[in-house]
Amino acid sequence: MKDSVGYEISGANAQSLDALEQVLHELRCYIGDPVASVERALAASPDLVMGHVLKAYLHLMGTEPAALPVARAAHEAAQALPANDRERRHLQAIKLLTEGRWRAAGRALEDLSVEYPRDALALQAGHQVDFFTGDSRMLRDRIARALPAWGRGVAGYHAVLGMRAFGLEETGDYARAEAAGRQSVELEPRDGWGQHAVAHVMEMQDRRREGIAWMRGNSIAWSRESFFARHNWWHLALFHLGLGEINEVLALYDGPVYGEPSSVILEMIDASAMLWRLHLRGVNVGSRWEALADRWTPVATAGNYAFNDVHAVIAFVGAGRGKSADAVLEAQRTAMEGTGDNVDFTREVGSPVARAIKAFGDGDYARTVELLRPIRSYSHRYGGSHAQRDLIDLTLIEAAARAGQNNLAAALRAERADRRHEIPAARQAGRSAVKLAVNA
Repeated sequence: MKDSVGYEISGANAQSLDALEQVLHELRCYIGDPVASVERALAASPDLVMGHVLKAYLHLMGTEPAALPVARAAHEAAQALPANDRERRHLQAIKLLTEGRWRAAGRALEDLSVEYPRDALALQAGHQVDFFTGDSRMLRDRIARALPAWGRGVAGYHAVLGMRAFGLEETGDYARAEAAGRQSVELEPRDGWGQHAVAHVMEMQDRRREGIAWMRGNSIAWSRESFFARHNWWHLALFHLGLGEINEVLALYDGPVYGEPSSVILEMIDASAMLWRLHLRGVNVGSRWEALADRWTPVATAGNYAFNDVHAVIAFVGAGRGKSADAVLEAQRTAMEGTGDNVDFTREVGSPVARAIKAFGDGDYARTVELLRPIRSYSHRYGGSHAQRDLIDLTLIEAAARAGQNNLAAALRAERADRRHEIPAARQAGRSAVKLAVNA
């Protein structure tokens, strides 16, 4: 049997294929419960190779330590089944991911997409790998290579546009990024990634009021039954923070961002990042630190992904739990003696940033400056987006000011203002590009 773009699906029957297509749609939009949906597909056909493939990816892309055995089991189950070339390439990428070989997995998915450019899952999994490894060029180019095979008549085109938008934004091509993101949402209003890509553009250009209007304009569409909604609400809070509207930020934090405490790592990262930004501004966030630190405690020393480590340390420092922060730093030292790409993520960026945050919490602001200045130009190597990694610059500026390094703090502020300044002509070019894209 073939899927909606014409690729053979091994082990499928009509019922399992329908369920598989449902999973893919949910994953592309970041809605529903794709884990439950993939179980329905496998119940309909236990020999559905792509069902096991999807189950593995779903348990790998959240960087959750406890999910890794589930992904390995899914990979093992699929390995025992007859599979075609495309499916075997997916299995190879999954194997590499379970081994912590993120960059090699990204290359395997890159090669898969060269041969099978309409495989949206390969593009999406590769796109996430590029994000976790901080490879902004591949965030853009992976999608560009496949784009000629796509168009409005192909199922999932909105998701390809959303990924294209984010890749263009992360490489500074803001006008085309905004056009692609808006077109993605026009085609599928529930596409949370396309919505988020446009938010990133507006964040990087300091278009705060426009960003608020964009996020609030159709929030029901992107937030309804969305497992990505918290992150998009976080972007809305970030716009309000940029305008100094602290009460709005706290209301969003206490509402859709983290009002219902979550143990999902990606959601705890957002919570840590927002509270730290408020902390740098001298805002007393009260018991929020304690509640967040409690959630981090069971997973903080896993040592499987440096970006997570940093945000766990942030929560512990904010809550005044120095021993817990030290335990993460020790876990990082152990991780740097291991194997896999996280060794580099941690050694090059994650460890210096985590130690800098701890130093800031200890009041050693000069040490914070000393640790952060050397890694700024390559901080992308431990993953995340420009907007997320902005936390490093914000911490450095505040540390320099508190250390009495006033000239450095002033220079860093000037640099930041220049980098994020939106030139009116650029905005007009962006609007023209949006108009062209919508009318295409």
